Amino acid sequence: MKRRKILAATATALVAAAFSGTSPAIAADGDTSVQLYGHLDLSVDDATKGLNSGRVSGGGAPLTGKMGWQSDISSNLSYFGLRGSHDIGGGNRMVFRIETQVDVAATPGLSPVTNSTTDTKVPAALGSRNSFLGIAGGFGAVKIGKTDAPYKLSTARMDPFSATVGDYNSVIGNTGGDNRAEFDTRLSHAIWYESNKMGAFSWSALFAPGQNRASDNSINASGEPDCTGGNSDFSGQNCTDGSFGDAFSVAGVYEAGPLFAILAYELHKKVNRTGDEVAGGGDAPDGSVGIVDERAMKAGVQYTVLPGTIVNVIFERLTRKAPLSDFNERQHNATWLALTQKITPQDDLNLGWAHAGKTPGGSRGLQPCGQLSRPGPGRQRNQHVHRRLQAPFRQAIQLVRRLRAPSESQRRAL
Repeated sequence: MKRRKILAATATALVAAAFSGTSPAIAADGDTSVQLYGHLDLSVDDATKGLNSGRVSGGGAPLTGKMGWQSDISSNLSYFGLRGSHDIGGGNRMVFRIETQVDVAATPGLSPVTNSTTDTKVPAALGSRNSFLGIAGGFGAVKIGKTDAPYKLSTARMDPFSATVGDYNSVIGNTGGDNRAEFDTRLSHAIWYESNKMGAFSWSALFAPGQNRASDNSINASGEPDCTGGNSDFSGQNCTDGSFGDAFSVAGVYEAGPLFAILAYELHKKVNRTGDEVAGGGDAPDGSVGIVDERAMKAGVQYTVLPGTIVNVIFERLTRKAPLSDFNERQHNATWLALTQKITPQDDLNLGWAHAGKTPGGSRGLQPCGQLSRPGPGRQRNQHVHRRLQAPFRQAIQLVRRLRAPSESQRRAL
């Protein structure tokens, strides 16, 4: 699907800055501080599915509805949060965050249903984004709640198209080419550790128990409104399209001078994809896809060649222990290359290229890559010129020709 932004507006700040130009804290004493923060990103867009009205679907039925250009107003990645800390002595402090998506332009409700995702989550519900309670100190930090996994965060800064339709998630972390990137995700009911920097090195590790009463992970996890991994049929009983149990994620980061490098690994236990089999309504023979582990490994390097020139390289390996390799449509290699060239202090030129390799199941004529194969076999190319603005809420929201929401690493720095 093609999309073009006609007009965009962004405001980013600690909300408290709207009331006080001297301090971002809205409540503080000698031991406790609390902050309000947020980011608003609104745009007027024009999007097309790029399909002619005379075309037919895979099943042979003629396409219906509006397939050409359609204007829309989007909230993009807008969010609001509350965070703080409390000194508990000994150089340690309690830390917390509650963050939620903000549907500024749309009416809040369930996640939109598409041809490749059906979720029962409410993205604009309180605490829908990264939220936690933890302890931090000289040993690092231990947190409990939900968060973007270390695997995801490790390369967030290497995607200059983050939070746009051109981001790398159609390939990186994406086993099947649909609207879910299983290994670029936020993990709920998790506990994780974040180290302090040790010279140029730091690391983080996460464990999320599956807490699923079904031995095959075919129902919603306890306390969750949706199948783990997404794609619910709203019954909570048919999680057979990627639902998994326990999850483990770890990442190591090295940052020194112009070099930023990472190694990351993530494991999903007992991933249920029996919905791809005949008994589950799919095409694969029963027992050929099954319920097995899936894992991802990646290495990435970001290098600042010149003050205004940044190069990003990621190599990723996605694996699934499928019973029959001929029907394994999830295992492949993936590559991401991106270049950022600063033209002016406010303008960047970003170039991105992604490639998804063949899967073992490709030899049987399967079409596992979907969106990964456009515009060429297993490739997606993006070229984008943007102008980026971040302004406190107390300032007038300015209109620019193109605004891009900040990356995850930029958001964490707010």
